[in-house]
Amino acid sequence: MSGNRRKAFLVSAALVGGALLMTACQDTDKAADTGASQQGSSSSSSSGDAATPSGSSAAGGGQGTGKGSGAAGKGSGATGGTEDGAGSGADTGNGKREPVEQSCGANDISWNARSETQAGGYILISAKAKPGITCILPAALPTVAFGSDGTEAGPAEQAVGEQITLSGNTTAYAGVNPKSTNADGGKELDSIIVAVGDDDPDPVSLKVGTITVDKPVVTNWHTSATDAVPFS
Repeated sequence: MSGNRRKAFLVSAALVGGALLMTACQDTDKAADTGASQQGSSSSSSSGDAATPSGSSAAGGGQGTGKGSGAAGKGSGATGGTEDGAGSGADTGNGKREPVEQSCGANDISWNARSETQAGGYILISAKAKPGITCILPAALPTVAFGSDGTEAGPAEQAVGEQITLSGNTTAYAGVNPKSTNADGGKELDSIIVAVGDDDPDPVSLKVGTITVDKPVVTNWHTSATDAVPFS
């Protein structure tokens, strides 16, 4: 090989080697950039993962709020449940309902009548609700009638009393003076008819022994027997 040709070969070899070296360097740099990019991506992903728990924590806070709402909903259900357990009734205005108590009828009551000697003699009527019944005696005179003509007793007191709720062992008393006059005469009877008001559909007849009836009077209902004495 001549010197010129050898020189040209060496130059070509050097150029090819330089080109290969540059390509290798570029590949190395590209690999390094790719690795750095992947590492950055991994780091970013890692940071994103780290943020995710924080986000989950925030979501957890939101979940906590939802749980709170659920508790409130549960509370509302309990209130509803409470309102359903109490049953239908009158709204008291505070979100609660109270059972509505019925007015007493004569058939809701266990009755008793006995003669007393105080105040010249009178009949003491006692009224107690039958088992399982709660009812109200109105603030009005009991209706007491005598004889086939239905003579009714008038008021023995000037003012009307208070209503009484009958339930359990609570007893109401009313006193009847069958003869409020001092004159002789009157009807001889042995029973009285008692009702809770004039509209009571089920009045009862109570045996009282032989009595003389003339302008009878009756007291209001009282929770004490001593308050039911019909003094003239």
